[in-house]
Amino acid sequence: MGESTTKDPEGEAWNQKKQTLIHELAQKLINGDLDFKIQAARDIRKLAKTSVKSRSNFAAAGVIQPLVSMLLSSNLQAREAALLALLNLAVRNERNKVRIVASGAVLPLVELLKFQNGSLRELATAAILTLSASTSNKPTIAASGAIPHLVQILSSGSVQGKVDAVTALYNLSTCMENLTPILAASAVPSLLNLLKECKKYSKFAEKTTSLLEILSNFEEGQTAISDSEDGILTLVETIEDGSIISTEHAVGALLSLCQGCRNKYRELILKEGAIPGLLRLTVDGTLKAQERARILLELLRDSPPQKRLATAVLESIVYDIASRVDGADKAAKTAKKLLHDMVHRSMELSMSRIQLKAASCTASEIPSA
Repeated sequence: MGESTTKDPEGEAWNQKKQTLIHELAQKLINGDLDFKIQAARDIRKLAKTSVKSRSNFAAAGVIQPLVSMLLSSNLQAREAALLALLNLAVRNERNKVRIVASGAVLPLVELLKFQNGSLRELATAAILTLSASTSNKPTIAASGAIPHLVQILSSGSVQGKVDAVTALYNLSTCMENLTPILAASAVPSLLNLLKECKKYSKFAEKTTSLLEILSNFEEGQTAISDSEDGILTLVETIEDGSIISTEHAVGALLSLCQGCRNKYRELILKEGAIPGLLRLTVDGTLKAQERARILLELLRDSPPQKRLATAVLESIVYDIASRVDGADKAAKTAKKLLHDMVHRSMELSMSRIQLKAASCTASEIPSA
């Protein structure tokens, strides 16, 4: 006997009713006067908020283009209603994100980023953030001139606006061609100020340090970090107080500086008291953070003899960190292991350099026995 299939008449009736409502709202949005359009946009926002399927059905009914057109209205209520509806249509719907940008939403959104009206500017920032999560949208958003306005919001927006702007810039930074305009817009000082003010273990700090690490791979980014007031100190403090993610990015940024120009940045990093935090990170950081901290410590120690950290001082610092991590009874063993690992790693690097140099010599350069 085959399985019996049962239908849910109430469920089907409700789905049909909802589909009819979607069609009616789409018609009001397309053909109605301004008041009808505003109310339709508000109703679309409500329905799209709670139903994933409705987002796709609304797009299929043709609501995206008229909503984008409303972003150009001189009526601020119409703009706000359309913006909120578009935001809900885009959430967790990749196809709708692409459709919204393809329908010409980005330039009106950039215009809203210029507004002094805090609410509309904040909503536009949230929309740029949502749309920038789609890889195919990133070039269009970057080419629109949005980046300088997002950077400006880092210093003048609301708290939520700043969070959304940082995340939007991070999304855009995953495309290499977008990094130059982010640097040109002087994002680094604003990011450092935000990091200075926020809780170092927060999700916001993680996004901020991640973006700073990306920008620190460029000479302009390195210079901006060192030229910013307490820029290096802020990264050192993040290593000391941040989450495992933000500490990993912060040590990555400092490492980029030291690898970029050791002579310029080594003393600046040492001056801000980075050694204790770096030593602790070699014990309790992520594997990537541990490796970065070890490499940076070696770079900081590789200085002229008169400036070299005294072995006794280094041993004392290592012992202090080990005591806090493993307790006094195990501190000596842990400290010895840390120092041994650092020395061993340093010897490996030195040998690698010697072998590389020897391999690059020509036969005429090799002295005869």
